[in-house]
Amino acid sequence: MFKRYDLVIINRSFWPVYPVIGEGLLRLAENLSYSKKVAVIMQDHANIKNHLKYSKRGLGVKFFPAWAFSNSSSGLIKRILDSIFFMFWVLFCLIKTRPKNIYVSTDPPILVPFVVAIFSKFMRVNYVYHLQDIHPEATNTIIKLNSYLFKFLKKIDNFTIQHANSLITLNEEMKIEIESRSNTKKEIKIIENPSVILNTFSKLQKKKGFSFTGNLGRLQLVPLLIDVIKEYEKRGGTLEFAFAGGGIFSEQIYKLSKINSLVTYHGLVSSIEAASIASKYEWALVPIEDQITRYTFPSKISSYVCAGSKILSICGENTSVAKWVKSNKVGITVNPKIEEVVDIFFKIEKNIIDTTFIDLDRKELNKIFQMDTFVKNIQNKIF
Repeated sequence: MFKRYDLVIINRSFWPVYPVIGEGLLRLAENLSYSKKVAVIMQDHANIKNHLKYSKRGLGVKFFPAWAFSNSSSGLIKRILDSIFFMFWVLFCLIKTRPKNIYVSTDPPILVPFVVAIFSKFMRVNYVYHLQDIHPEATNTIIKLNSYLFKFLKKIDNFTIQHANSLITLNEEMKIEIESRSNTKKEIKIIENPSVILNTFSKLQKKKGFSFTGNLGRLQLVPLLIDVIKEYEKRGGTLEFAFAGGGIFSEQIYKLSKINSLVTYHGLVSSIEAASIASKYEWALVPIEDQITRYTFPSKISSYVCAGSKILSICGENTSVAKWVKSNKVGITVNPKIEEVVDIFFKIEKNIIDTTFIDLDRKELNKIFQMDTFVKNIQNKIF
C-alpha cells in the first residue's frame, strides 16, 4: 500500500548550484528523513543525482528534479516560461507524493505557491509559505507590469498567504508589508537566511579594499557602481575592488576588470569561495535600489557579516537595509549618488572616516546566521 510522504520541500534553487539556501534545505530534508518520509521538488541545474551520489548526501530523501532551461541571467520571458513549466511539474509531483505537509518558498514566486495553496485546500494538507521576497511588488520594481496583471497576481498571492498554515519572512519591514497587503492575522515568523561561516578568517589579514559577491543584477545598482569606480580611479584612487557572481551585468564587470587595474572579477564561484573572497577585504559593498528593500533583503549581508567585513550599503538611509546595518553596528550607509560614493571611497582610503562604532565581534550575529539555526527554525514551523 502506498504510504503518503510526511513532507515535500519545494524550492526551485537547490544544492549544489545554490549552496547556501540549497544546503539549508538539503540538511532539513536529511535530518527529517531519519524519522519521516521526505521528498524534494527542485530544478536540476547540475545533474544533482550524480552530485548526491558522489558526495553521499541526501540518503533517504526522494528527489524530483525538473529540467531547467533558464538562470539568473536569462531574459524575463524565458524565466516566466520556465516558472510555468516548473509549476506543472510541481503539481504532477504533489499528486504523485500526496504529502501531509509542504514547505514552499517564493522561488519561483506566485504561481507555484498558488498551486500549492489550491492543492492543499482540496487535499487538506498543511503548508508553510516562506516569503523570501514579496511578489509581484518585487517584480514590478524591475519591470512595470500591466496594472490589471499586477492586481491579479497580488490577489492570488494574498490567497496563498491567507490559507497558509504558517508564514515565514526575512525581517520586520517585510512582515509589516505582508500583513498590510494581505490582511492576514496569522503569526509571521522572522527567520534570517543562513550563511557560510568561515572559522579561518583573521581581522589582521584583511586588505583595505572592497568585495562584492552575489548577483550582478538589475537591482544592485551595478551601472552606478561602474561609474563610481571609473571616477574614483580617474581621480587617483588606489583601493582594490573584487567582484564575484553572475547576472545581467556580469559581462560589464568583466570588461571593466580588463581595463581597470583596481578591479578583479572572479566569475561565478561557490558560496565558500565567495565567503573566502569577502574575508580578504576590509569592506563589502551592498548597493541596492531603495524601492526593492520593502519587498526583499539582500542575502549577501549575512555572508559579509560572517566574513568579518565592514559593510558599505549604498542606498537611502530610511531603507530597511540601512536601518539593519546601523542597528547592528556592522557598517555605514551612503546615498546612491556618484559624488557621495566616490567621496566615501577616498575617506576610507585616507582613514578619515570614523569606524570606531562598527562592532567586529560578530558572535551573536554568527549564531543567528548558522546553518543549523536556520534548519531548526524551519523544522519547528513545519512540525
